[in-house]
Amino acid sequence: MTEYRHWSHADVIIRNLLDGYPPNGKTKPDMQLVSLWTDQVPKADMSRDLAKKHGFKICDTIAEALTLGGDKLAVDGVLSIGEHGTYPKNERGQILYPRRRFFEDICKVFEKTKQSVPVFNDKHLAVAWEDAKWMYDRSRKLMVPFLAGSSVPTCWRKPNLVLKKGVELTGAVQIGYGPFEAYGFHALEGLQCMVERRKGGESGVNAVTCHDSTTMWDALDRHAWTAPVVEAALKHVPAHSKDDVRTTTKKEKEAGLFEVEYRDGFRAFVLMANGWIYEGTGGSFIFAGQVKGEEKPQSCQFFLHNMEPFAHFMELTKAIDSMMRTGHAPYPIERTLLTTGILDAVMISRSKKGERIETPHLDVKYQPTEYGPALGDPPPEKK
Repeated sequence: MTEYRHWSHADVIIRNLLDGYPPNGKTKPDMQLVSLWTDQVPKADMSRDLAKKHGFKICDTIAEALTLGGDKLAVDGVLSIGEHGTYPKNERGQILYPRRRFFEDICKVFEKTKQSVPVFNDKHLAVAWEDAKWMYDRSRKLMVPFLAGSSVPTCWRKPNLVLKKGVELTGAVQIGYGPFEAYGFHALEGLQCMVERRKGGESGVNAVTCHDSTTMWDALDRHAWTAPVVEAALKHVPAHSKDDVRTTTKKEKEAGLFEVEYRDGFRAFVLMANGWIYEGTGGSFIFAGQVKGEEKPQSCQFFLHNMEPFAHFMELTKAIDSMMRTGHAPYPIERTLLTTGILDAVMISRSKKGERIETPHLDVKYQPTEYGPALGDPPPEKK
């Protein structure tokens, strides 16, 4: 992991292994943390004290963490959490987290020991498509069960909307907010876990355009189907400005719109409604899609905890646990490969002032699985 401090992704995932699931820790994943390596050790580091409390080993290298200092693979699975920490940004403003470097070192151990185990990569695979594709190809060559992505697809949905496999969608809109790249990825994963269920399955993406706050509504208005779909989505946003969403977002530099043109002719939009949505409210990732032949759009809120216990990470941990137990990813790594590629194209388009970026390399094809969202009610947040 990059770093292990309070409320980092390392904390909100690993705490489920150490203390059990919220709200009371009575149930736990079928995983035990045996070793840990951190790339950085900030003043607020938690890992060293937790190692003393729980008995896991702090290692000096990734290789040591996987072999426990021996010459054989000594673990049943690997969590690679490359989020948070102090890292540089590129010219497009993307944080250069070392996710490919982590995966390279993991795979070196697999290759040396001639054995592979499941790997979970937190969030998108890498900043650049080339690195993400390398990771995907490497996992296939070494036969690594591989899972990645956001906590959004596995969290609670209000209402609990699961589109039928093979659904005929006319178009879809996803609402997002927050840091443009970091949370734009969450919005894309929310969109993709829904639209991948359309008729024919996923076939990839032809082109991507990032519209800024001054042009985003014009881009949406070019399509007759978008108005009722956007309206249906906005109704689910739990906390927002009383002012008009169009007027507010047009004034917000960090607002914008991702336009995604799929290879099968399907089109979808991600509306980053920064300035209108109140940040820190959780659950402001919203999906709406128009099903052919239906009068009203299908829509739902992806519900995320904004405060302790951040229970949506419990649901992500359950998906990781499923892969560790079965040796099979519960949903396709291709989903996150595609969202990683879309996000990369979004950031390129943004840096080129809204140029349409053709993406012939995003010919990512896959079929969805039936691993769905969290069921029941989420545990209460601690105020």
